[in-house]
Amino acid sequence: MTVIASPAPVRTTCPYCGVGCGVIATPQPDGTVAVAGDPDHPANFGRLCSKGSALGETLSLDGRLLYPEIRGERASWDEALALVASVFKNTIAEHGPESVAIYGSGQLLTEDYYVANKLMKGFIGSANIDTNSRLCMASSVAGHKRAFGSDTVPGNYEDLEDADLVVLVGSNLSWCHPVIYQRIAAAKAERPNMRVVLIDPRRTMTADIADLHLGVRADGDAALFVGLLNSLVELGLTNPDYVAGHTTGFEAARLVAADWDISRVAEATGVAPGDIEAFYQLFAATPKVVTVFSQGVNQSASGTDKVNAIINCHLATGRIGRPGMGPFSITGQPNAMGGREVGGLANMLAAHMDFDDTTIDRVSRFWGSKAVATKPGLKAVDMFRAIADGRIKAVWIMATNPVDSLPEADAAREALRNCPFVVVSDMAAKTDTMAHAHVKLPAAGWGEKDGTVTNSERRISRQRPFLPLPGEVRPDWWIISQVAKRMGYSHGFAYFSPGQIFAEHVALSAFENEGSRDFDLSGLASADYATMAPVQWPVRPAGTKRMFADARYFTPDGKARFVTVQPPPPIVPAPGQFILNTGRVRDHWHTMTRTGKAARLSAHIAEPFVEINPADAEALSIRRTSLVRLESRHGSTLLRALVTDRQQRGNVFVPMHWTDQFASNARIDALVAGKVDPVSGQPALKMARVTLSPAHVRIYGFFASRYRPALTADYWAVAEAPGGFRGELAWFEEPQDWEQSVRASFGLTDDAALNTVFDRTSGRRAYVAVDNGRLAFALFLAPDPVLVSRQWVASQLAGDNTDGATLLAGRPGADVPDQGAIVCSCMGVGINTIVEAVTKSGCSTVEAVGTLTKAGTNCGSCRAEIRGLIDAHRLAAAE
Repeated sequence: MTVIASPAPVRTTCPYCGVGCGVIATPQPDGTVAVAGDPDHPANFGRLCSKGSALGETLSLDGRLLYPEIRGERASWDEALALVASVFKNTIAEHGPESVAIYGSGQLLTEDYYVANKLMKGFIGSANIDTNSRLCMASSVAGHKRAFGSDTVPGNYEDLEDADLVVLVGSNLSWCHPVIYQRIAAAKAERPNMRVVLIDPRRTMTADIADLHLGVRADGDAALFVGLLNSLVELGLTNPDYVAGHTTGFEAARLVAADWDISRVAEATGVAPGDIEAFYQLFAATPKVVTVFSQGVNQSASGTDKVNAIINCHLATGRIGRPGMGPFSITGQPNAMGGREVGGLANMLAAHMDFDDTTIDRVSRFWGSKAVATKPGLKAVDMFRAIADGRIKAVWIMATNPVDSLPEADAAREALRNCPFVVVSDMAAKTDTMAHAHVKLPAAGWGEKDGTVTNSERRISRQRPFLPLPGEVRPDWWIISQVAKRMGYSHGFAYFSPGQIFAEHVALSAFENEGSRDFDLSGLASADYATMAPVQWPVRPAGTKRMFADARYFTPDGKARFVTVQPPPPIVPAPGQFILNTGRVRDHWHTMTRTGKAARLSAHIAEPFVEINPADAEALSIRRTSLVRLESRHGSTLLRALVTDRQQRGNVFVPMHWTDQFASNARIDALVAGKVDPVSGQPALKMARVTLSPAHVRIYGFFASRYRPALTADYWAVAEAPGGFRGELAWFEEPQDWEQSVRASFGLTDDAALNTVFDRTSGRRAYVAVDNGRLAFALFLAPDPVLVSRQWVASQLAGDNTDGATLLAGRPGADVPDQGAIVCSCMGVGINTIVEAVTKSGCSTVEAVGTLTKAGTNCGSCRAEIRGLIDAHRLAAAE
């Protein structure tokens, strides 16, 4: 008997958010991959969120781009690379280097990013390379540079656990950075005196661990923190020695803040004066404070000022550079930090160097090129405007989907549609951006790529391959280098491995540095790339995990800068308007090219939605779970109504994940204006003005199908399900012949058996087809949102011996448990199972529910929802 040994486990890093969790991937003999958290990685110590836990379920080749294509036809690599090189070279020759651009992504590895930046800024001679990190982190970068003289995140994750007060600003950690959320929650459980304050217009699931929630108005953060600075001054709780010895500009910042007393802050933020005072007193009385901020701060037309208003409060009290203290920017993407390190933003050169005569000369000598760009290039929003008006005639997009993620997304789509030459490097064969590519280049994905990423605490970790490159897929660094060689730059791009590129990146960081720049990897010059352990920069012979402990900053005089911040006026929507906030859901990532392949990640939330306050919904005659049309002057969407008091009146929230691949009309950034922060160039994706109206639907539908049907309804949203697909449908007018329409949509021939039922009184219909004892599809229709057990129906796709007549009811019989909608994606536990644990088994804590059902025992992202169910059903449990 032959025993097939499993390949050895591979230590790598998660490809999702900026937490940078260590992952152990173990390929199995059957071709699957077992995924577990790395207990030795200092970012997560073995924890993984629902998305990370499901990584092994996203590795199939379904939907992959496996071969180069030119204008929709398969081509050889030589043909594709030669065409890209010749068009870029000819365009530059005719129109100059500013006529071409590269748009990258925080999902590129550092080595890929380095080579792309070197090609564009170092040899083409233009800085027209920007990244989707502009959409999430640019205001933090700008705020850091204004205050510290460098893009430096001062602290680390340990500070979040050591702090006595954690202030979360515009950061839904529970859903967006679950492992960090769990680290804070665990620290709070161990030290009950630890306090958490949540500052967010929405009462998100992160409020579960918050002692105080301040529901600020949109863009009210700056006023709140300017008022905090004033309060600290009035209370005499600034640190005069630190301010005098290590900072400049305090007096100007103080004078502006002096006008912001609590009553004015309350007017600007919409927060009750008592709650503001409670926050100010808590901050003042707690020396060990960490302020965590994310997209709710950055994605604003005043984002940079918000960042500096936060930093000002830490500088004024000297609460920076010490354990459990400091401002902490947490990144949204796996390698947003790595992209910043290599100069992936249009206004940075490389290795955290700016555009000035000294650095341009330094980088020119290091790269051996006399063509280095001498000024910043176009930032993301302006770049696509330049594509639209013809200034940029050739663009190369890498590992991102700007047709969905940019503001005024319809205009971005139109710009690419009319651009003379569009190249897209990506894993996915079909994205809304890929549809406009003249040349499609198949890039390696997670599990195939080899390189490094840097997380939010400046920790560099290796992404290691454990799968072979499928088809003709190639790494991004190789693709870029090959184009560079064909453009005539062979001497600068003779790379044979990512390790060689990383070594050059290390050398550039140390070149003529000697401690003058924050980013320094000189201590890795002799490191073994293959076995390199996670490490925080700077990596010098005497490195540090916490920056500014010596109160030395990277400004000319070594002192931090206070920045005078004048808060913007309160945002008050016009009559009939709502303020739109966009963001993420718990189990999906960006535009779902990866998470959309995992059925269990769609089980929690399977379609796009809009959160509406109950009073607003009632005023507009919007019923729960009905469809709603959102409109702005830039576009419109059609979404499911989620009526909830988590949402403030006059505000709505919509997730940004759904694209034309997954829904009929849910590209929410099409509604957002291209208004940007004047300092950082980051768009205000968290604030758009929209109108709402109920959609007049004639028939609603729900389906589960072994194959994806032809979706011709006026509204549709489709998601993976175990054994097939599930989806929601709606029609504004009824088809004349329902059965014929159903057969055509689901590919059923006229003579194939179809189980049907029609209730004339209610108008409800159901259609079920069974093929060889297996469910082929089930479709349920009704004049109102369909009331069926969706999770149970979808689960039947993976079963055998299906009874079509039983399925027509849309729910299991009394003798079959129905767990209901999924709450815990990791363990596949539904709402009914949890409620039964509370009402029938007497579980009164999240821990008790977890012991009985396993819900909430893995990543913990669902613990807040479980606690809400316990609270809602506590009375029933006591009866």
